[in-house]
Amino acid sequence: MLARIRTSHDERGFTLIELLVVIIIIGILAAVASPVFLNQRQKGWDATVTSDLRNAATAEETRFTEHNVYTASIADLKAIGLELSDGSSYADGRASIAITLPANAQSYCLTATSQSTKTFFYDSLAGGFTTTPC
Repeated sequence: MLARIRTSHDERGFTLIELLVVIIIIGILAAVASPVFLNQRQKGWDATVTSDLRNAATAEETRFTEHNVYTASIADLKAIGLELSDGSSYADGRASIAITLPANAQSYCLTATSQSTKTFFYDSLAGGFTTTPC
């Protein structure tokens, strides 16, 4: 019994090698997880801006129904109820939405840039999102 106590008394704690291996493993996991996390944030910013574009398109159609004309002003759309997302950084300029009207003003094009600097286009003539400017 005395020999057993002495053996367990000598084995208390981790060796330096074991601690270094654990620290290296944690470092590798952190290095792999950081870019994935940053990519998810950018996808969230992009999803917020596309949602705001859909809402702005709905507001444009509502305004056209009421006034028989589209508007090039986000302020006009906000006056009839358009609410842009808080998390997309429109206030500090890291994200933006612009409206373009052609000469006949019978359609509109919405252009938005998200905080990740990705640009999205919504064309009323095409009926939705496009990959090229309208």
